[in-house]
Amino acid sequence: MTIYPKLILDALATVRYPGNGKDLVTAEMVADNIRIEGNKVSFSLIFDRPNDPFIKSMIRAAETAILTYVGEEVEIKGNITPQFKQQPKTENEPALPKVKNIIAIASGKGGVGKSTVSSNLAVALARNGYKVGLLDADIFGPSVPTMFNCEDARPIAEEVDGKDYIKPIEQYGIKLLSIGFFVNKGSATVWRGGMASNAIKQLITEAAWGELDYLLIDLPPGTSDIHLTIVQLIPLTGAIIVTTPQEVALADARKGVDMFLNPQINVPIVGIVENMAWFTPAELPENKYYIFGKGGGESLAKSANVPLLAQIPIVQSIREGGDEGKPVALSSESIIGNVFDELAKQVAKAKPAQ
Repeated sequence: MTIYPKLILDALATVRYPGNGKDLVTAEMVADNIRIEGNKVSFSLIFDRPNDPFIKSMIRAAETAILTYVGEEVEIKGNITPQFKQQPKTENEPALPKVKNIIAIASGKGGVGKSTVSSNLAVALARNGYKVGLLDADIFGPSVPTMFNCEDARPIAEEVDGKDYIKPIEQYGIKLLSIGFFVNKGSATVWRGGMASNAIKQLITEAAWGELDYLLIDLPPGTSDIHLTIVQLIPLTGAIIVTTPQEVALADARKGVDMFLNPQINVPIVGIVENMAWFTPAELPENKYYIFGKGGGESLAKSANVPLLAQIPIVQSIREGGDEGKPVALSSESIIGNVFDELAKQVAKAKPAQ
């Protein structure tokens, strides 16, 4: 058969790029370097940036389309290369080149204690000698300012290399940013998805995070534009999924695991944290009452083939610490403080599962 460029372009016009909903041809993502040598076809697909989460899936989809619409005998596998409009960011650009690990902390549903885990993990990591930042990405329900007793704090601008950046609030040795620092306490944030995503972009790329060993991102519950914005914007080291043992939470947590492992997202899972694993009354510290069920987090970890990083009990001091703005992990001598200290150590030595 005779292969010519229009056949290739017609096939690629059937592939849509999820980032904008346009086909590869209309979106001008096919480079002008289509080469045809007998049955061998090679060319490049153009992406905005090197950390675009759709690179691998778009190349696979383009290969499939050509084999389907042009012919199975076309030699295309491995012959499509990515090109980028933006070159990899250098240290002089406002990215996060000085952050060693970026970990998203997510949950399938709200109310499972994700922000509590995020806050205490940040404190525990800092107590273990790491430089830590915590970004509260829950635009519509920010809680980090309350949990760190700095609700009245207002970030200021800091000049870096001739440009103004947002200077994070520092509390308990941790750099903090949250939309809660920029809105009035008690006021609802009524924004469309695009506005929320833009706000997150600013808190990430226009902030003076400096050198960090860990930047923890406390994501909103579920899956949304904010999740996609973050995975497109920065290279995540991995994600931690927080759940409770009850089945309704586990069902949503499984969706969270699936979202990150989806080829279009492709973020490794660091592990599962089972929160509210059991209730232990202060006067009976050896007793365990499984109010929300038993072993759900462990079962989820096994089915997803990822580590169970911690099982955190329901203890009154955790709630009190969050309400008072003093995370319980500040005291590593307490039983629950030891739990978060061990969680920090597990995270520090974890190798995220692909």
